[in-house]
Amino acid sequence: MTQGARARDGGESLLFLTDEQLRKGIEAMFFAYRGFTADPDRILEARGYGRAHHRAIHFIHRAPGQTVTTLLGVLGVTKQSLNRVLRSLIDDGLVESRVGRKDKRERHLFLTPAGDELERELSDAQRRRMRAAYRNAGPQAVAGFRQVLEAMMDPDLRRYYQSMKDGGS
Repeated sequence: MTQGARARDGGESLLFLTDEQLRKGIEAMFFAYRGFTADPDRILEARGYGRAHHRAIHFIHRAPGQTVTTLLGVLGVTKQSLNRVLRSLIDDGLVESRVGRKDKRERHLFLTPAGDELERELSDAQRRRMRAAYRNAGPQAVAGFRQVLEAMMDPDLRRYYQSMKDGGS
């Protein structure tokens, strides 16, 4: 297929996309993210938390016992920023920080039962939205969407994501 033919097929072959098609995809991602975070934002706001708290809770849930250093790398935030978030989650009884058995300088993070409950509430809201979107789009679109997202990830984070997906629930 020639480049002109790919352009005429509306980008269906995904071998050629116009700037306008890319712009629409970028805008769709912005608006989808806004929808994806809307329900958890309302739940978090009622507790005086923000999205940084949500991300910390999510990834602590996904890998219980990980160190603060590991979580810093996953979230890509400053130590000061993460410490502020963790301090509030620990003070509110949602996260527990345990001293490492081998290295006493390490802090391992776990959700408490109350943290698990909040994580479930936040995830349930996002799962409902994702389930409805996936059901509407169909299995081929779901697989394609995941491929696009994985291709956009930085290599280190893609490897981390793959390790969670392959070994996780």
